[in-house]
Amino acid sequence: MTAHILIRSLDRGATMFLMVVAAIAIGVPILNLALPESSAFHVPTYLVALFGKYACYALLALSIDLIWGFCGILSLGHGAFFALGGYAMGMYLMRQIGTRGVYADPILPDFMVFLNWKELPVYWYGFQHFPYAALMVVLVPGALAFVFGWFAFRSRVTGVYLSIITQALTYALMLGFFRNNFGFGGNNGLTDFKDLLGFNVQAEATRNALFSISCLALILAFLLCRAIIASKFGKVLIAIRDAEARTRFLGYRVESYKLVVFTLSACMAGLAGALYVPQVGIINPSEFAPANSIEAVIWVAVGGRGTLTGAALGAVVVNYAKTYFTSGALAPYWLFLLGGLFVGVTLLLPRGIIGTLRHWTALRCDRASAAAEDGVTEPLPAE
Repeated sequence: MTAHILIRSLDRGATMFLMVVAAIAIGVPILNLALPESSAFHVPTYLVALFGKYACYALLALSIDLIWGFCGILSLGHGAFFALGGYAMGMYLMRQIGTRGVYADPILPDFMVFLNWKELPVYWYGFQHFPYAALMVVLVPGALAFVFGWFAFRSRVTGVYLSIITQALTYALMLGFFRNNFGFGGNNGLTDFKDLLGFNVQAEATRNALFSISCLALILAFLLCRAIIASKFGKVLIAIRDAEARTRFLGYRVESYKLVVFTLSACMAGLAGALYVPQVGIINPSEFAPANSIEAVIWVAVGGRGTLTGAALGAVVVNYAKTYFTSGALAPYWLFLLGGLFVGVTLLLPRGIIGTLRHWTALRCDRASAAAEDGVTEPLPAE
């Protein structure tokens, strides 16, 4: 039954998207490891890490599009779930350093030794084990989203009010993680990672493996989202988006549906953060900044809300533009460019890139069908 729903949910655009991501996941590591640096087709290692970061951002964009594009929940705090997943992975990576740190303490991370911590906090216990850390990557963001959503949705907080509350949530977490006595490295965060499952995180093979795993996670998350949207559960989500009050009057427990999808979306964001950290080599409280969450919403809006493929495309396009413009003379003006892009898309392409293309295609098909029904055919060329 699940396989039938999944197959039914894949249209031509979705299949093409999956094929492109799979080809990139295989092709980039081959071009990096198999070809010499002198080759014109060689992909440098720094680009592998950069592409891996884009894949993590695309996964984060998918999680936002799932709740915003198909359920009407505009979250301006998803950066918090992304950062929590990243911190969970960072705590595991810090526990793997051991005596190779600056202070050579086998238990305490360097920042705790520097701050004269005498023992490891209880909430750091277990993070030396990868299975426990992997569980925390999805459990911590998911638990926070569940508790937050339970109170917010039961109180029927919707629209801009919910958006403001989610933004306040991530801002409060940012202030907490900036404190040195919070036990997460303060403003410096967690960094200087050495190993991941015994593999050097700086090695080329490890970076390529992380990139391919990020692409695989993006593919699996995309398939999960498509299966959800194609199911009866997804139809109810769309009904909630379009007419929440009417859906409630029909007898559906709207709060429960919103709570489930919001929690699932937070778990996806946490996974994206966990894959992001070993590839960039650091996680600090700036990831909780509300501006990051707002920027992620812009990715989805640019690509096309309610399309999934557009969300991923928007994340890649906007972040590539950010990489390009912030490395040259236009760096001080990047935020103005980003704001202009959002305003321009809102006014000129309200459906986003993919949404607009689908709309144009649908209009063309409708016109062709109407012409065929009226018996109008294209004139034959003169012989």
